[in-house]
Amino acid sequence: MFKKALVGFLKYLVGEEQEPIHKPEPKETKQQPISNAEIGENTVVVEPKRNDNGQIKKKTKSNRKKPIEGEIITTDPKNLRDIVDLMEFPFVALSKNRTTPIIYESVDGKSKIKVSGHREHYLASIYDWDIILFVASKLQEIINDGSDIPPRSIIVPRHELLKWIHKHDGKKEEKDLKESLARLKLTGIETTIRNEDGTYEAGHGFIDSWGYTDRKDVREFRITLSEWLHALCCRKGALLKSHPEYFKITSGLKRFLYRTARKHVGTQNKSWTFPIETLHRKSGSEREFKKFKHDLKKIVKENNLPGYLLEWIENDNQTSVRFINTRKEIKEALSSDRSTPEM
Repeated sequence: MFKKALVGFLKYLVGEEQEPIHKPEPKETKQQPISNAEIGENTVVVEPKRNDNGQIKKKTKSNRKKPIEGEIITTDPKNLRDIVDLMEFPFVALSKNRTTPIIYESVDGKSKIKVSGHREHYLASIYDWDIILFVASKLQEIINDGSDIPPRSIIVPRHELLKWIHKHDGKKEEKDLKESLARLKLTGIETTIRNEDGTYEAGHGFIDSWGYTDRKDVREFRITLSEWLHALCCRKGALLKSHPEYFKITSGLKRFLYRTARKHVGTQNKSWTFPIETLHRKSGSEREFKKFKHDLKKIVKENNLPGYLLEWIENDNQTSVRFINTRKEIKEALSSDRSTPEM
């Protein structure tokens, strides 16, 4: 089984074709352009790159301020960050068109989550979460600079955001971003996660507001995190570096499995094993268990999660999935080969 897993991982390294990203088109939500008055002292503005004299770099064939309309962006974000406390629980839907609430409670009853959406919108999905990853990564940059607590608002050029999340820079993708932001704003959360004061009944959202400026010279988004999500991002050690290939994962279930592996196995542990019933519960999937198990087994056979190998284990009337740290496994294998005496 492990040899098959290793073969799958090596295939992933050389690069196999990914399935095309499916982009549904829910109802469009209109937003007012960003006015200058809305840019206050508590807003981070992601500025275009400048030269040593402080002047904005001029466009050239190899260094444009903005890509050509419809051009695909493939730059890998090297400092992608996710929010540790939210990586293993079902705060977002795995599908793009879910309307039913997500309700989760841990076996010990301590962790409770209820996620519901506006009746005219789908729940925020794991694909919409790409925007939160982008904002969290920008907040981490501010934290690394030794600044004060980062502000809740960030203003960023449209092409910069699209570049990070591996999208074409075009009108269709702009429309998709607006719809994702609308879902992130209108999805409500009730949870005990990082809610030690017991305000489970309190309602939270992912973002408080968003806006878009569309002029001839400026196309930019303003995103303001909710106080709840902002507080989660600003806790010490709250943001975990993720693999830059994450945005290329097209399956919602695969994205959940990667985030679970990154949270529990990380880069230090050798492996971590979950019963498939636990994975089904933690994913918040609407799929009935039998179909979820089928989907999960197929993903284990494909074995192309970045940084991790998957192993399907069946014993003692229990089926589990083992997440294996690729670097640890390869390092141990190489050490074993070196220590084996030549014949």
